[in-house]
Amino acid sequence: MDPQTDLALIKVSASTDFPYVRFATEVSRIGDWVLVVGNPFGLGGTVTAGIVSARGRDIGAGPYDDFIQIDAPVNLGNSGGPTFNVKGEVIGVNTAIFSPSGGSIGVAFDIPAETVKLVIEQLRDKGYVTRGWIGVEIQPVTPAIADALGLKNTEGGLIAQLEPNSPAAKGGIETGDVITSVNGQAVTDSRDLARRIAAIAPGTSTKIGVFRYGQEKTIIVTLGELPRTSAKPKAEEKEARSEASILGLKLAPASAVSGAGDHGVVITKISPASPAAESGLQTGDIILQVERRAVNTAADVRRIVEEVRTQSKRAVLLRIKRDGAMSFVAVPIT
Repeated sequence: MDPQTDLALIKVSASTDFPYVRFATEVSRIGDWVLVVGNPFGLGGTVTAGIVSARGRDIGAGPYDDFIQIDAPVNLGNSGGPTFNVKGEVIGVNTAIFSPSGGSIGVAFDIPAETVKLVIEQLRDKGYVTRGWIGVEIQPVTPAIADALGLKNTEGGLIAQLEPNSPAAKGGIETGDVITSVNGQAVTDSRDLARRIAAIAPGTSTKIGVFRYGQEKTIIVTLGELPRTSAKPKAEEKEARSEASILGLKLAPASAVSGAGDHGVVITKISPASPAAESGLQTGDIILQVERRAVNTAADVRRIVEEVRTQSKRAVLLRIKRDGAMSFVAVPIT
């Protein structure tokens, strides 16, 4: 899997071939008609239609945001599903929506097919994704900064900090430089710079255009490889991540939440596209039992869910309390 883009590759062993769809060979354009296929609210095989509203959207999901915006209705359960062009080719993977209400208002976002293809090829070949890295902290160029530096506009990325012995430092880039281009292509802003560098293979000699003391310079930098997250995180980091990943829930002991009582765990946050959200769980629900066993900490929930997972069950049974009423909820295990 690649957490940076929220994509994963699954290997399936079988004695026969499966039917499959193809990725688009051409980049989709604003105004192109699209069809979205998915499983909104458990209604499998649902198709909705719309157009490409915009490209290159940054929604704050990560440093490499480059989403296709579409206006076809997308709801809980559509995530991970394909968006097709009128030729039946996949132009993107549904990943997020913007909605004050939680339902579709015609603003949805896809991971572009070209991004998916690059990521999946690396996952298949190496098991992980490598990205170019120069070892700098960058910040946007504001109008005030542009004026102070003598820049004509606010395009580019300002170098706020250099990591010692990083590719940028070895290449001669300095703090205060504004990177204006990569391999001759203009850089629009700091996020555009991050995406361009990440898309270049580590070890590649790259021409970096910089603005320094009123002059344009070209510096050759041999890119390094973006450090990947350690496979052995600290115990507290592993605990925090596990709590967030169990069924898509973040949990807190009821005893630590005012008015929640002394037993159970309170749902403090739900991932919008998670099985838990699709099962009807809500923030503020109190989980009293998992598989009819009392729970009082997130660790209790995690342990029981993992036990159920090893038994190859498809769902885990929760007993919850909401507004004083008790009920059972079955949540699929993914």
